[in-house]
Amino acid sequence: MELVQQLVNGISLGSIYALIALGYTMVYGIVKLINFAHGDVFMIGSFIGFYSITILGLGFFPSLILSMAVCAILGVLIERIAYKPLRNATRIAALITAIGVSLFIEYGMVYLRGAQPVAYPGNSLPSKTIDIFGIGINTQSLFILGISVALMILLQFIVHKTKIGKAMRAVSYDTDAAQLMGINVNNTISATFAIGSALAGAAGVIFGIYYIKIEPLMGVIPGLKAFIAAVLGGIGIIPGAMVGGLLLGIIESIVSAAGFSLWRDAVAFIVLILILIFRPSGLFGKNTKEKV
Repeated sequence: MELVQQLVNGISLGSIYALIALGYTMVYGIVKLINFAHGDVFMIGSFIGFYSITILGLGFFPSLILSMAVCAILGVLIERIAYKPLRNATRIAALITAIGVSLFIEYGMVYLRGAQPVAYPGNSLPSKTIDIFGIGINTQSLFILGISVALMILLQFIVHKTKIGKAMRAVSYDTDAAQLMGINVNNTISATFAIGSALAGAAGVIFGIYYIKIEPLMGVIPGLKAFIAAVLGGIGIIPGAMVGGLLLGIIESIVSAAGFSLWRDAVAFIVLILILIFRPSGLFGKNTKEKV
């Protein structure tokens, strides 16, 4: 029974990692960039949700939508200001810029509101334990899982059934050919950043509800773990990011349940090392040769 409860907790946590990982994997699939500022967009989303609930007096779902909208705009601004001028620069220049943007957002937030943590209101989502076949499961975990799955299904619909989704897949496959076919590559890349950042904003609000405490440097560890989830599933592959996030969440919960809660962060990096040694392309990836 304890194992089933931990699996539910792990899947809820993993769905948060999956939502963040989707942003990493979408951006990498299109522009081959690891956007290390993505974890800080997640942090901004969490604070937007917090202020929407506490100051604006909005409910959970309006706060979630507002947070996604603000983070989508922030993602586009980051892409246009920081990454677009470096589109043809070396990989290392883009990587250093991503780290710089990450630090700018983190310490800009510290400057604006201070470094002290705040607590999310506990009544944002109904929280009670329900009994399913003798297993006590918190309704918040079920809500979080349901919202995350709904957003992942929506993303799959956008990518496979809409015009912008087809453009994203075309640009990911061959940028030059897509441009020759009349696709606006710049707008497609901006749309990718917008969608990925919106999902990170949603993950930020869900994370605040789940973990209660939020602070300006909270995006670092979940951001790194989401990156590990993206690598685990196969960076650049959307279903891989989903599966990688869920797997990582389940592994962490099982480690905590076994009494090694102090090791839960270390385990994520052990998973990264193992996947890079034994299957560097990830679970869903294929080995490809690259000219250097």
